[in-house]
Amino acid sequence: MRIHRLDIEAFGPFATPQHIDFDQLSAQGLFLLNGATGAGKTSILDAICFALYGSVPGARQEGKRLRSDHAAPGAEPRVVCEFSARGRRFEVTRSPAWDRPSARGRNGFTTQQAKTLLRERVNGSWEEKSSRNDEVGAELSDVLGMDREQFTRVVMLPQGDFAAFLRSKAGDRLELLQKLFGTQRFEAVERHLAQQAAVAASEVHGNTSELSTLLERVAAELQQLDDHQTGPGQSEGTPAATAAGQEPEEWLAEAEAEVTAVWHRRQDEAAEAESLATRLAGKFQEAQEKAQRHGRLGAAMQRRILLELGAPRAHENRERLSRHRRAAVLSGHLEAVDSAARKLQAATELAAGIRSKMDEAGMDAGNPAASLESVKASCAVLEARLPDEQRLDAVASRLVAKRAETAEHSVASETARSALDVLREDVAAVESQIGSLESVAQKLAELEREAAAATELVGIVARFAAAADDLENITGKHLQARSASQDVRQQWLDIRELRLANAAGELAAALEDGAPCAVCGSEDHPNPAAAVRSALSLAQEEEELKERFDVSEKTVAELAEQVSAAAQVLAGLKAQGGSADAADAESKRADAQHALSVARKAAASLETLRSRQQSLAQRIALVEEELSGSLASAAQASSEVSLLEEQHADLEKELSGLRGGFPSLRERLDALSAERTLLQAATDADRNVDGALQAQEDAVASLNRVLPESGFGSAEEVRRELLPPGDVVGLEKDVADFDAESSRLDELFAGEDLVLAAKEVSIGELPLPEAELAGTKLLAADAADKARAAALAAGLAGKSSEAVARFRTTYLELADAGKEPRNKARLLAELADTVRGSGDNRYRMSLNTYVLAGRLEQVAIAASERLVAMSDGRYTLQHTDAKAARGAKSGLGLEVVDEWTGQRRDTSTLSGGESFMASLALALGLADVVQQEAGGVDIETLFVDEGFGSLDDQALEQVMDALEGLRDGGRVVGLVSHVAEMKQRITSQVQVVKGRHGSTVRIAEVVPA
Repeated sequence: MRIHRLDIEAFGPFATPQHIDFDQLSAQGLFLLNGATGAGKTSILDAICFALYGSVPGARQEGKRLRSDHAAPGAEPRVVCEFSARGRRFEVTRSPAWDRPSARGRNGFTTQQAKTLLRERVNGSWEEKSSRNDEVGAELSDVLGMDREQFTRVVMLPQGDFAAFLRSKAGDRLELLQKLFGTQRFEAVERHLAQQAAVAASEVHGNTSELSTLLERVAAELQQLDDHQTGPGQSEGTPAATAAGQEPEEWLAEAEAEVTAVWHRRQDEAAEAESLATRLAGKFQEAQEKAQRHGRLGAAMQRRILLELGAPRAHENRERLSRHRRAAVLSGHLEAVDSAARKLQAATELAAGIRSKMDEAGMDAGNPAASLESVKASCAVLEARLPDEQRLDAVASRLVAKRAETAEHSVASETARSALDVLREDVAAVESQIGSLESVAQKLAELEREAAAATELVGIVARFAAAADDLENITGKHLQARSASQDVRQQWLDIRELRLANAAGELAAALEDGAPCAVCGSEDHPNPAAAVRSALSLAQEEEELKERFDVSEKTVAELAEQVSAAAQVLAGLKAQGGSADAADAESKRADAQHALSVARKAAASLETLRSRQQSLAQRIALVEEELSGSLASAAQASSEVSLLEEQHADLEKELSGLRGGFPSLRERLDALSAERTLLQAATDADRNVDGALQAQEDAVASLNRVLPESGFGSAEEVRRELLPPGDVVGLEKDVADFDAESSRLDELFAGEDLVLAAKEVSIGELPLPEAELAGTKLLAADAADKARAAALAAGLAGKSSEAVARFRTTYLELADAGKEPRNKARLLAELADTVRGSGDNRYRMSLNTYVLAGRLEQVAIAASERLVAMSDGRYTLQHTDAKAARGAKSGLGLEVVDEWTGQRRDTSTLSGGESFMASLALALGLADVVQQEAGGVDIETLFVDEGFGSLDDQALEQVMDALEGLRDGGRVVGLVSHVAEMKQRITSQVQVVKGRHGSTVRIAEVVPA
C-alpha cells in the first residue's frame, strides 16, 4: 500500500486547504516530518487514518473534535487521500460530522452528517465506487487487508508504545498482541470448551441427583415397613452403609431381599388372621339367624290371634257391600228421574217470569209466536235504512265544517293582502340603504392586508433597531475578547519556548565531573548551558497562562456564536424591511387602521341590511303563497257547501216517515229489538216446558220396568241401600286388608324359617340370650379388624417390595447410562482447564496465549535481524516461555541476548538509547509479521514516530542505516523527529508551521550541511 497524495481542509489545526504530494517525497525514499510542538505533525497521521478508516487512533477519537477551531464558520472539514494497493488506485474523501451555521437551525447551527466518497482510477479516469459510509468501509478493509489497529501499528510505528511494550510484563503484552493478530477465535474456543464442560458437568450432576433420590426413596420404603427398625445401613434420607463405603448396588440388593422377606411373612400372618375371622363370623351368624327365626315366629303367632278376633266384622262388611253393589246398578235410573223433575220445575218458573215481564211492558202474552214474526219484519226494514241515516249525519257534519272553513279562508286572504303591502314598503327602504354602503365595503380585504402589513412593519423596524444595537455591542465584546485571548496565547507560547530553552540549563546544572551525561552519555562537559530561571517557576507560570488561554478561548467561542446568531437575526429583519424610517411606518399604520375601521363598520352594516333584505324577500314569497292558497281554498269550500246542502235535504225527506215518532231510526230499532228479545224468550220458554214434561214421564217409565229384576220393591228401598262413596271405599279397604293379612299369615307359617323355629321350640332348642350373642359379635368384629390390618400390612409390604425392585432396576439403568457422560465430563473438564491455563498446565499458558507466543517468537526473530545491525551485532531479542514466578501465567516473555557476553537479561535493563533501538526493531519486526498475517499486503509507505534524540552519533548512524534499508523495493519512510542532526541529514522534509490562525504545511528540499 502506497500513499500518493493527501489534502486537508478545516481538519485539526489546519484551517485552510493543505496539500501533501507523497510522490514528490518518495524520490529520496526517506523524508522527515518536523515542526514545533503542537503544530500538527500527529494530525497529518490522524488525517491519513481518518480518510482510510473514518476515525483517528487512540483517545483522540473520543474527543470528537476533528473540525478545526481556526476555520471559518462555514468551512466544511474534509480529508482527501489518494493511494494504491493490490495493483489498484483509489481516492477516498471523508468529512466528519460538524455544525454548519444556519438561520433555521437550533442555536443558529444545523448538524451536517458525516460524508464519504470512494473513487477508483480505471483506464485513466476516476469512477465513483460508493458514497455510503458502510460500503466504503467494507471496500477499503478488503483492499487494505488490515483494520485500523493493525494499520496504526504497521504503517505508523509509535515508538513510545513499543518502548512500553518492550518493558511491560507478559500479561500486559497480551492485549496489544491480541488486537494485532486477531486471536479472539482462540478465546472463543476456550469459552466453548468451558461451556461444554459445564454442560457435561450439569448432566452428570443431574444423573447423580437422580441416583441419590432413588437411594433415598428405597430408604423411605424400608422406614415405612417398620418405624422402629432401620433398613440395612439407613439413616436420615441417605443410606449409612453407602457412606461407610458399601457399594450402592450391594446395599440395594440387600434392601430388596429384606423387603421381599417382610412381604412373605406378612402374607402368612394375614392368611391366619383371615381364617380365624371367618370361623368366628360363621359362629356369630348362625346364633344371630336362630334368634331372628324365633323372633319372627312369636310375631306371627300374635298376628294370627288378632286376625281371628276381626273375622265377624269382616263378614258383616262383605254383606253391606253386596247390597250396595246391587242398588248401584239402578242408580242411573234414579238419577234420570231426579234430573227430569228438576228441569221441569226450572222451565215452568222461567216461563212464568217472562210472561210477567210482558205484562209489565204492555205486550200481548196470548200468542207470543205471532207477535215475534211481526216485530222481526219491522226490524229488518229499519236495519236496511240505517246507513242512509248515518250518511245524513255525515253530510250535516261536513256542511258545518265547510261553512267554517269558507269563513276562515276569507279572513286569511284579507290579512295576507295587508301584510304584503307593508313588506314591499320595507324592501324598498332596505335596497336604498344597501346601494350607499356597497362601494365602501368592497375595499375591506385590501384595507385589512394594508393595515396588517403596516403593523408588522412597525414591529420589524423596532426589532431591527434593537438587533443592530445588540450586534454592535456583541461585536465589540468579541473583538476585545479575541485580542485579549491572542495576547494571552502569545504569552503562553513565549513562556513555553523559554521553558524548553531553559531545559538544557537545568540538565547542565545537574552535571558532575566524571559522571556521564543523561542526554549524550559523555563524561566530558566542556560547555554546559546556563539556566535563566528555575524550571518550577517556569512550569507554574506556563500552567497559569495555559489556563487563562483556555478560559479566554472559551469566552471567544461563546461570543463568536452570539455574533453569528445576532448577524443572522439582523439580516433576516433587514430583508423584511426593518431599515425603514420608524415615524413613516407609524404614520402609515395609523392611516391604515382608520381606513380599516371605517370599512369594517360599513361591511357590518351592509351584512345586516343584506340579511334583512333576504329575510323580507322570503317573507313576501311566503305571504303571496298564503294569499293565493287562501283564495283557492275559499272558492272550493263554497262550492262544496252548496252540494252538501242539496244532499242533506233529500235524505231528510226519505227518513222522516220511518222514525215513527222516535228522534232517529236507531232509537226506534233499539225499542223493537227489546220487544223481539222478550217475545223470543217467551216462545223458547213454552217449548222448554213441554220438553221437560215429556222427559220426566220417560224416566219414570224406565225405572218401573227394571225394579222387579233387581230384587227391590220400590225406588225408596233402592235409595236406602246406596252408600256414600267414602263409606264404600272404607268397607272395601277393611275387607281387602283382612284377606291380605290372612294370606300373608298362611304363607309365613308355611315358610321354612317358621317351620324350623316351631320344630326347635317343640324339642327345646331355644336361641342364645342377648348378652351371650353380643359377646360372640364382639369376638367376630375384633378378629375381622385384625384380619384387615394384617391384609393392609401385607399389601403395603408388597407395594414396597415392588417399589424397591423398580427403584433398584432404575438405579442400575441410570448408573450404567451415566458412565459415559461421567467420562466425557471428566475429559472435557481436564481439556477446558488445560486450554484455560490451569489444571495440569504447568506453564499456566492458555490456548490464546500459546498462539500469541508463537506470533511473538516470529516478531522477535524479525526484530533481531534489524537490532543486530543497529547495535553493531551486539543485541538480539528472544522470546521466552519460562514459567513465571508465584503461579503467574507465562508464555509472552521477552529477553535480550548480549552477544558480547553471551548473557541473557531482561529488556528493562537496556539503556535509553538501547531501549529505543530495541523498541524500533521490535516495531519494524511486528510490522513485518502483521503484514504477513494480513495476507502479505505490500506496505510501501511507513511512518516512524519520535525517539531518535536518545541515540549517540554512532547509534544514530546505525539506526539510519537500518531505516534506509527499509527503502529497498521503492518503499517510502517518513520520520517524525525534532533532532537537529536529522533535519540536516534528511533533505526531503514536510514542515508543519503553526500560527495564530492555524497551521500550514510545506514541502522543502534542504541542502545537506
